[in-house]
Amino acid sequence: MKTQIAVLVSGGGTNLQALMDAQSRGELVSGEIKLVVSNNPGAYALERAKKAGIESCVISKKQLGSQQAFEEALAAKLEEKGIRLIVLAGFMSILSVGFTSKYPKRIINVHPSLIPSFCGEGFYGLRVHEAALRKGVKVTGATIHFVNEIPDGGEIIDQKAVEVLPGDTPESLQRRVMEQAEWILLPRAVEHVAALIQNS
Repeated sequence: MKTQIAVLVSGGGTNLQALMDAQSRGELVSGEIKLVVSNNPGAYALERAKKAGIESCVISKKQLGSQQAFEEALAAKLEEKGIRLIVLAGFMSILSVGFTSKYPKRIINVHPSLIPSFCGEGFYGLRVHEAALRKGVKVTGATIHFVNEIPDGGEIIDQKAVEVLPGDTPESLQRRVMEQAEWILLPRAVEHVAALIQNS
């Protein structure tokens, strides 16, 4: 049986799209995207899931009032759907140790830098690329890693380097890192981990 996957999103859902595209091309064979969860009711990622015919829902800490209530509702939904692998794809909410410890090596995240550079609390979205440009690095990239209680602190699964070009803006660098690294690495890593879970 295929590993049932939930993708957690907060925004546009470009990495979700990369995963759905990989699934429709037949590159995701060991897993199946069963559920998309957003903590933001306005996330365009929900529209992407709808177009692809994938079940989606909104679970928001804002609506539920506390991190604990949010994580309990999330865990209940994951259990209901038989989810065995969780993919954080631009999910802008840090999960507690109480949650992550329930899913050892079952939660993976994509981060838009070469960890350990430009990572940890406060480093997300364009902030990562702004920091890279401020520092003047010549090479950046993306990292796929397992999630634990330390932001961006889990074991690295895969990385890919991307050149920083003269005249880059945070926006142009973000786009290139997505195209040349994130959208390639994430489907590959999800297939790899889904296969490990399937055979465990």
